[in-house]
Amino acid sequence: MEKRYNSFVGYFKSVYGERLQKVVVDAGFTCPNRDGSKGYGGCTYCNNEAFHPSYSTPDKSIARQIEEGIEFHRNRYRNAASYLAYFQPYSNTYAPLEKLKELYGEALACEGVRGIVIGTRPDCMDERTLDYLAELSEKHVVIVEYGMESCYDRTLKRINRCHLFRDSMDIAEKTASRGIKQGAHFILGLPGETKEDMLASAAMINGLPLTSVKFHQLQIVKGTRMEAEFKEKPGDFVQFALDEYVDFFVDMLERLRPDLYIERFAGEMPPRFVSSTPWGKIRNVELLRMLDRRLEERNTFQGAALLP
Repeated sequence: MEKRYNSFVGYFKSVYGERLQKVVVDAGFTCPNRDGSKGYGGCTYCNNEAFHPSYSTPDKSIARQIEEGIEFHRNRYRNAASYLAYFQPYSNTYAPLEKLKELYGEALACEGVRGIVIGTRPDCMDERTLDYLAELSEKHVVIVEYGMESCYDRTLKRINRCHLFRDSMDIAEKTASRGIKQGAHFILGLPGETKEDMLASAAMINGLPLTSVKFHQLQIVKGTRMEAEFKEKPGDFVQFALDEYVDFFVDMLERLRPDLYIERFAGEMPPRFVSSTPWGKIRNVELLRMLDRRLEERNTFQGAALLP
């Protein structure tokens, strides 16, 4: 059955001719809202330990992490042809350009690695780094993934991002002007945002020159400042039951332009990290089936609300 939304599954095969599997790399970066350059404590929801694999730790070299990651994925996903080094934890352009060249170069020199995916913040990218990545993209797959998180400045301030949405808009335009593929990450359910706010953000996302977008439902992680905030002011948070979230995301899809690739619409996190698991231990593959079924039941599709 043909998908009713523009799924990221198969994107690499259609664009680059083969399946490309991401291998997470932890290069030991930090963020400007952690080290005092813009703030302290990081994002109020963040614990990077909750979402990157055990083989990826900064005490190992880039090459060793990739070697172990490839072995992990060969055992788990036997149909991967080549790999992308995914610089994921924290802000992976937050260093001098010469340091970035060294780290990215080490990754690209590894056997089986065809390119890199760089997770970073909108305010941690500059013109010189973009010029370098554009040059690199002539020979390798290069994708930048910006953590934008919200389209609303009041939310960004509340979660201690220490940047504004205009920073996201500006860097997206500069990245696109160089022909660099880019995606963005958004969290649905951040404090102070209503369902109407979240749905209205689709129009702002549509205005960004993105190739792909990732959405995650908010998960309250143990030990974070947001856990304390949630306990103190639970009414400030939209709490989605599983069926309710799937239905809500169908509403979101209807408002998103149809050429945007949807890389993810919900996130998984090991139960030991979250303060509660209201959805139980459901896996991403079942969430995708639920989304497909709901789209079919409602006889709708990505971009339906944008039709004249």
